[in-house]
Amino acid sequence: MADYVRISKALSYWLRHQPDAASLMLDPQGWTNVDDVLAALSRNALPNDIDTLLALVEHSDKQRFELSPDLQRLRARQGHSVAVDLALAPTQPPETLYHGTIERFLAAIMTDGLQKMRRHHVHLSPDVQTAERVGARRGAPVLLAIDAAGMHAHSHSFFVTENQVWLTDAVPPLYLRRL
Repeated sequence: MADYVRISKALSYWLRHQPDAASLMLDPQGWTNVDDVLAALSRNALPNDIDTLLALVEHSDKQRFELSPDLQRLRARQGHSVAVDLALAPTQPPETLYHGTIERFLAAIMTDGLQKMRRHHVHLSPDVQTAERVGARRGAPVLLAIDAAGMHAHSHSFFVTENQVWLTDAVPPLYLRRL
């Protein structure tokens, strides 16, 4: 299990933020060659067999990564700070989406809204439990409900990844409510 965490953190860093740190080349949609990933894992003294990589991708609770159908390419599903086009189609969101944060950020969020910061999108959760788990990564979670239907009605675009992370450019304060 500890190896999965170490591998997942390395892959998140390489595939979302610094592919050069592992000598990886991402195509415009964020895909890279699995053999190159395995070689990078080896160079970093991490488990580097295909079975471990397949298990990590398949059984990860957050489903951050995906493999191409032929198992030759790998990419991060969202969270990039490097330029990629995930080719996601705009999608009508559910009425309410959720975001988990911590108290320290709440005043700024309620004043300025949710901003994408260094990422390409703001990440939203489809349910309270997921948002709570996301918020708890940094401390006691504070949960926000987002009026996604209202945003959509006012021409804000939403996208959803295969692992059910909802993406949008920003969430203005008008559409936020603390739970």
